[in-house]
Amino acid sequence: MGLNTSAEAPLPVGQVSRLIGGWIDKLGQVWVEGQITQLSRRPGAGVVFLTLRDPSHDVSVSVTCFRQVYDEVADAVSEGARVVVLAKPEWYAPRGQLSLRATEIRPVGIGELLARLERLKRSLAAEGLFALDRKKPLPFLPQLIGLVVGRASAAERDVLENARRRWPAVRFEVRNVAVQGVHAVPQVIEAVRELDALPGVDVIIVARGGGSVEDLLPFSDEEVVRTVAAARTPVVSAIGHEPDSPLLDLVADLRASTPTDAAKKVVPDVGEELERVRQLQDRALRAVRGLLDREERGLAHALARPVFVHPQRMTETRRDELDALLARSRRTLGHLLDRADSELSHTLARVVALSPAATLERGYAVLQRADGHVVRSPEGLGPDEVLRARVAEGAFSVRVAE
Repeated sequence: MGLNTSAEAPLPVGQVSRLIGGWIDKLGQVWVEGQITQLSRRPGAGVVFLTLRDPSHDVSVSVTCFRQVYDEVADAVSEGARVVVLAKPEWYAPRGQLSLRATEIRPVGIGELLARLERLKRSLAAEGLFALDRKKPLPFLPQLIGLVVGRASAAERDVLENARRRWPAVRFEVRNVAVQGVHAVPQVIEAVRELDALPGVDVIIVARGGGSVEDLLPFSDEEVVRTVAAARTPVVSAIGHEPDSPLLDLVADLRASTPTDAAKKVVPDVGEELERVRQLQDRALRAVRGLLDREERGLAHALARPVFVHPQRMTETRRDELDALLARSRRTLGHLLDRADSELSHTLARVVALSPAATLERGYAVLQRADGHVVRSPEGLGPDEVLRARVAEGAFSVRVAE
């Protein structure tokens, strides 16, 4: 519960420490899992001091136990081992220090570790973190490669030497980290995130040599797996040797069996690429030559045709056909004109024979009244009416008698 204090009525340090100790004493025993980072077992001392660290986070706590508690597992537990501890929190008031008093220590066996890894593997697979459609393709020729590896390790040497032997111009951005132990997980996570955020890094290689299951545990840590899954840059896993298979292999965009294999898969070989270019050039040259040969044969075949051997023959043939058509058209037109002339003469003769002038030539006359109407009947004519008589040679007036 809260305390009533003020600047005028503060609590002494000793009282605050005793209050904290009282609150902690009310806590019961808890099972705690971690990795032993420090171990102090002095000869003749009745108490053993341990430091227990969370492998996935930068958190540690001091643990004390009686010597007989530790002696029961001394053969199986040492620095770097994973253990499960049954302990009760304790507060050392004079120094204001929190620790755990262990009453039982159990080493985490390989079988149990493998079972945990299998459960974690199934859980992450159910989330889709290992799905193939999440894999990002590697660039054909990376200009800058990020390398997460142990300092001055054989894995670092293998990657750098083999990559530069294959493509001398390749550049590396190296991040040296702890590849086993309690500091491995946070350092690997920090290195991957830093390289992923660095502009220009085309691919990231996480490499380490072989080791035991315990040594490779940091590369199966859930936080490491999720960090690699969230990376935007393609990640290559080169952990251990062929039989080793940490969870990082499953989430990475490409798995390499060894660091040397990672260098071969990430960096193309300049000699092989030059040979491939030469083969492609030869293939292109053969294709072009084949195309030219086919075209030359086709051109020769076309030139051998009569139309190209004697090109004037076609015009001569067309000229003869044109002359024949022209003569035929002239004959046809002449026949049409002769027929039209004959028909016109006959029509003219009929017109002349039927014309009033021809009738007048035969001695007939046409009588017209003063208004120009032709007299067709004597009826209606008055006595002494003057009419106009038209004959073949002219016209004259006549008067109507009674």
